[in-house]
Amino acid sequence: MWKRGSKRRKRRAGPTATQPLELCDLCAAVVPADTAVRGYAADSSSAHAALDWFDGLRPLTACDEDHLERLREEYRRRPFVEEELWAAKIARVLGSGPPALGILELACRTGLHESEIRRALAWHNRRRQGGDGPARP
Repeated sequence: MWKRGSKRRKRRAGPTATQPLELCDLCAAVVPADTAVRGYAADSSSAHAALDWFDGLRPLTACDEDHLERLREEYRRRPFVEEELWAAKIARVLGSGPPALGILELACRTGLHESEIRRALAWHNRRRQGGDGPARP
């Protein structure tokens, strides 16, 4: 018969252990989350899903400091377009919660002025028609 004693086998961390992984945004190398290098870059297309004080900051993940600096350099070369950031804020509000009924309610929910909302909508419409170049991810 098998003995059911108080001895329990201990699980050892090994190659089968599940460890969170990250991808380098530059080379797509898979790196353990605890060794990934992280930072931020200014990017007008980036609006945080919930924390508006991170709007305009793109989170970056890299496999090493050199790749993080190369990513930051890429974002430094991109123009920061205020209207693009405002359009991202509007899209976030329209995509969550009850729909905005008018421009005043949209202004309240985004924190933008009416003139900024109008400029953002004009920028968005021009971009959709192909007037401002290719869309950014």
